[in-house]
Amino acid sequence: MKIIIVGAGIAGLSTAWALTRRGIEVTLLEQGPIPNPLSASGDQHRIIRRAYGAQGGYQRRIGEAYAAWDRMWDDLGARHLVDTGFLLLCRVTGDEADGMRDGLVAGGYAFEDFSAAEAEQRYPFLDGGSLRYGTYSPEGGVLLCQKIAGGLRDWLKARNVDVRANTRVASVDAAAGSVCLEDGEVLSADRIVVTAGAWALGLLPALSERLTTYRTAVAYLTPPHDLQAHWEAAPVILSTGGPVEGYVIPPVAGTGLKVGAGVHKRLGEPDQNRVPEPGEGLSLRNLMAPPFSRIDEYGVADVVTCAYTFTSDEHFFLEETGKAVVVSACSGHGYKFGAVVGEKIAEGLVEDTMQSQRLWLEARD
Repeated sequence: MKIIIVGAGIAGLSTAWALTRRGIEVTLLEQGPIPNPLSASGDQHRIIRRAYGAQGGYQRRIGEAYAAWDRMWDDLGARHLVDTGFLLLCRVTGDEADGMRDGLVAGGYAFEDFSAAEAEQRYPFLDGGSLRYGTYSPEGGVLLCQKIAGGLRDWLKARNVDVRANTRVASVDAAAGSVCLEDGEVLSADRIVVTAGAWALGLLPALSERLTTYRTAVAYLTPPHDLQAHWEAAPVILSTGGPVEGYVIPPVAGTGLKVGAGVHKRLGEPDQNRVPEPGEGLSLRNLMAPPFSRIDEYGVADVVTCAYTFTSDEHFFLEETGKAVVVSACSGHGYKFGAVVGEKIAEGLVEDTMQSQRLWLEARD
């Protein structure tokens, strides 16, 4: 069996890794460098966590995700995961943090609650007066995306996998099982796996009926000097509470302090508006107050734009069309499942169980 994978973000790299472990011949194509800073998984770091609110299926699958990452760490010879735990900050009844805590309760998972005053005492960068309560769980942390991508790239090359960076695919012929490169070269295989993220719609326009592309951004902040050590020891903040769907990744293992917000997104093609807008970083920073205190003292070190595909209900997407399999484990929360997604796709291809893998990825049970 020969497989062509289009797109070397975390899903494509992990699928190539899992197939290679099974002895399958793989060609991996990426339009930019690996890691690609424009891809959804090309940034410094991402969150892994147990809490998922009403999406209990994903909450129950996190154990499998951790196990797959462990298998990958064994192969790479390095563990690119920092176990920080995660924090939920509830500001109003029924906000995102409140809902995620309810999901932990429903699933029977352990956590610790503490008061608003105790939250400020534990984490001096918080304004306790803006909070109802805090919730902490040790089952979460920071995945180091660039180190993972670089490690997988090198692991694949060391096993003579055909890894082609800076190789743009112009079209996919799902019926024939072939791809045409921008330079006119045509490659054929038994199956094509499209893990091109937001660029998949350009290759297979019919996907637009079920997938929508959004442009968003995150900001890297420089905290006040006296709060730097507190941030370096902080957990991931999975939800800052209130209406903005804010999240924070602390500066660990040489990374920056990253902030983002679910409300900061808009419709957009993946190659459009990728240069940050004037003042965009300050806008993202200011969405963090509350619950941050002293927000005006934080500098903006960098702003990184991202392009994501979303399904209408934010569940993952898998579709077979001809000899092609299109995978979009995204909707803004896919990275944490990257290793296990690769394993599931490889299993589906080799054992002809792709529909079972689709049900796993959609996580509706």
